[in-house]
Amino acid sequence: MTTWKDAPNRSIDVDGVTFAYRELGNGSDVPVVFLHHLTAVLDDWDPRIVDGIAAHHRVIAFDNRGVGATGGSVPTTVEQMGADAIAFIRALGLEQVDLFGFSLGGGVAQMVALQAPELVRRMILAGTGPRGGGGIDKMATIVGGAYLKAALTRSDPRNFLFFPRTPEGKHAASQYLGRLKERTQNRDEGISLRAGIAQIKAIRHAGKSAPDDLSLITHPVLVANGDHDLMVDSSHSADMARRLPDAQLKIYPDSGHGGVFQHHRTFVPDALQFLAH
Repeated sequence: MTTWKDAPNRSIDVDGVTFAYRELGNGSDVPVVFLHHLTAVLDDWDPRIVDGIAAHHRVIAFDNRGVGATGGSVPTTVEQMGADAIAFIRALGLEQVDLFGFSLGGGVAQMVALQAPELVRRMILAGTGPRGGGGIDKMATIVGGAYLKAALTRSDPRNFLFFPRTPEGKHAASQYLGRLKERTQNRDEGISLRAGIAQIKAIRHAGKSAPDDLSLITHPVLVANGDHDLMVDSSHSADMARRLPDAQLKIYPDSGHGGVFQHHRTFVPDALQFLAH
């Protein structure tokens, strides 16, 4: 079977904009669509998670508008990001999908479920919280500090944002960032500074918006996070799980925002069990 590091780059026209995507696996009627984090492109998905889920399901990951190799400009709201994701899914001719949204992608997944509920069967929301959850200004400070530390140490800011600064966390960060480099051919384009700033504006707008009525999302949802998430406080994940009518909560120990990557050996079976129903 083709693995994530070898999956070919594909593109599709969506309302005049070229969307870049990759797909993998063919084990299920309902594909799993991956929605990614702030500043991430296709090569920022953990191969162990993609390959693990693709062993049993068709997986589709894409760059939303203005990101990586996809054309156009990044929207300034998560609602519009959700509308773009819906347009992409429909352009592929898909009638129903499962969603795996990580961080910002989890916010986008909620917008898809609210705007086109008939399109969604099940959702996994990892390292994310509800709109209007609070603490958004604190997150901006944390992200800024991590980027400064990364610049000073010539390292990836995800060392500081996704993983605890414990021996286990540092080891997990090193392993994760190493896995992201496994693909050596036909890599995606990096995100532009302008696009990253637009995404931050969208996140700030979502953080200061009125909370959504999550009781409207009646789909089964798996909410996952680490127990010490610096970016999206773990309490927001718990709050979101309480407000969703059909949610289960998985909190992984001694881990942060990237808990699903640090604990991929546990998370992948948890995700597969959830998606199998």
